[in-house]
Parts: sequence; C-alpha cells; structure tokens
Amino acid sequence: MWATAPGPAEFKAAGTSLKYLRYQRHATRLCVADPEHSVFHRHFADPAVTMLPDGCASRIEGIGRPRLEPSFVPGVIDRMIAVGDAESIGAMRALSQMLGRRAGGSTGTNLIACLTLADRLVAAGQTGSIVTLLCDGGDRYACTYYDDAWLAERGIAWAPVAERIARVLSD
Repeated sequence: MWATAPGPAEFKAAGTSLKYLRYQRHATRLCVADPEHSVFHRHFADPAVTMLPDGCASRIEGIGRPRLEPSFVPGVIDRMIAVGDAESIGAMRALSQMLGRRAGGSTGTNLIACLTLADRLVAAGQTGSIVTLLCDGGDRYACTYYDDAWLAERGIAWAPVAERIARVLSD
C-alpha cells in the first residue's frame, strides 16, 4: 500500500491496525473510521468514556466495540470519523455494484470516511492523498447486508445512501 501511493499520504482511513504507519514515522495522518455505535470514537473524544450503555451496538460486524479494549491506542490517531450503519451499508452496496463483487460492511465504513475526508480537503482548499483498504469481502453477508427484507426489518435506510455514493463514484 505505501509503496504504491503517489506521495506522502495526508490521511489514512482504516482500522486501528494501520497504526504501524505512525510507528514507522511515515509522513501521514491517521484517521480511523468507526461505527457510530462504538466506544472507540467516543473514547477518542472523551477518555472518560470506556463503555457504551447496554443495547447500544453497531450492526457492522468486525469493527467497533461496546467497551474499550487494550489494543486501542488513541495516541497514534489524528482523527476519528463515526459512520452510521445505513451509511456503511449503503456505501458497501454502491461500491459492490461498481466493482461487480460484494464488499463488506467494514469496507463501506472506510469508504464513507474517505469521502468525508475528501470533502473536508476540498472545502479547506487542500490537496492530499487518501489511502484505505477494501478490508472485507461481502459474500458472507448475503442473508443480512445484501438482503433488502432483513435491512427493512431493522429499519436500516441504506438505499438513499447507496444512490448518493453511486453518483459520487461514477464522477
């Protein structure tokens, strides 16, 4: 990933596993995409927050947690972006349509964070590189994230997000 970047990356949007870039002292700033119903972005903003209230949980599997874990090292992170479940799933579905293969929810979360960073760079009149990973395949979500009835039963309004992201990706 690093070797293929056209220059020093301004931001990284990905899970905390990319914190090694900071440890290697590359000219980067690390942004972590986190589900809105996760403790990590809340702890980053307020270190006193170490656990979510009961019943507060993300639908995005594999990322975000209800309680702080020792592996979370906020000191290497420059920014965190909280991403809603509908945004993650909508972005995942739009990207999957564009690629012709299924992506997973974590990838949708990362994509939303990348697009948010790009919007902020443009608004500030700045340029830079944004690098992320397509971190999970979506085949295992055929009965959940790719099942419209399952999403509707849970009140996840992903379709408007997917339409918006599809327009952005086609530009």
